[in-house]
Amino acid sequence: MNTKEIAQKARKLTAPFRITQGKAFRLKSIDPTETLGLKTDAKPKAKQELLIDVQTLAALQERLYAEDQRALLLIFQAMDAAGKDGVIKHVMSGVNPQGCQVHSFKAPSSEEFDHDYLWRSMKALPNRGNIGIFNRSYYEEVLIVRVHPEFLDQQRLPRELITDRIWKERYKDIRNFEQYLANNGVVLLKFFLHVSKKEQKNRFLERLDNPDKHWKFSATDLQERRFWDPYMDAYEEMIRHTATETVPWYVVPADNKWFTRMVVAAAVIETLAELNPKFPEVPRARLKELAAARAALRKK
Repeated sequence: MNTKEIAQKARKLTAPFRITQGKAFRLKSIDPTETLGLKTDAKPKAKQELLIDVQTLAALQERLYAEDQRALLLIFQAMDAAGKDGVIKHVMSGVNPQGCQVHSFKAPSSEEFDHDYLWRSMKALPNRGNIGIFNRSYYEEVLIVRVHPEFLDQQRLPRELITDRIWKERYKDIRNFEQYLANNGVVLLKFFLHVSKKEQKNRFLERLDNPDKHWKFSATDLQERRFWDPYMDAYEEMIRHTATETVPWYVVPADNKWFTRMVVAAAVIETLAELNPKFPEVPRARLKELAAARAALRKK
């Protein structure tokens, strides 16, 4: 199967969740339980498909790395327990670690508060030829900070800059930043893993009931759950203002982990297949050197 066919196959799975025209988007249009008609008993087949996808992704990533011209940046945003870590673990399991850079963004440090909010993300951008993964990102500045505007007080901004327009200004900054990255060979894939409130509750209970998963649970998880509706409003506004044709959002149903992983893998494969990175061509003079080295080795 050539790269065009690979991209076409993947697009059938990703198209319903790809948002390029943000203004018309409504979060309620994506059902967190959606599986595109695939039933629960399709889960074993989905796992097998994912193994094939991982192999395809590994082959495309090798070419991206060898070409050394563009970088691919995957951004994951979601509510707690939506499955970001699991998606990263399973989808990227076959990628060469030398060509992959993963960064998890926690609460900003004192040093980071001494800079603009994009500064720490700029430092973590992937090298050319690499796949970068942001587990959360600069989008927290229009999510958690918007739901909890008191956090703006920690950012040491001049008071006159904190106005009612700050969120629209940040959306504009982010759009411009992402277009700048695109203009410089960084291809962005943005995923919002859309989990339902009911499924989040089930996953929290699973963490509390299973001693091996206690470490995953935090009291702040329950505190943030109380702000579910404001968060949904913030996510919808974020997507409406930052989904573009160049840098779309993928709003991926996340109640069924196996389906979430299939969609994310397909989106990454589709993008890499469309980029169709090539192994570098070896100059004629270099080919002569290689032929001489081959002949010398055969004599020994």
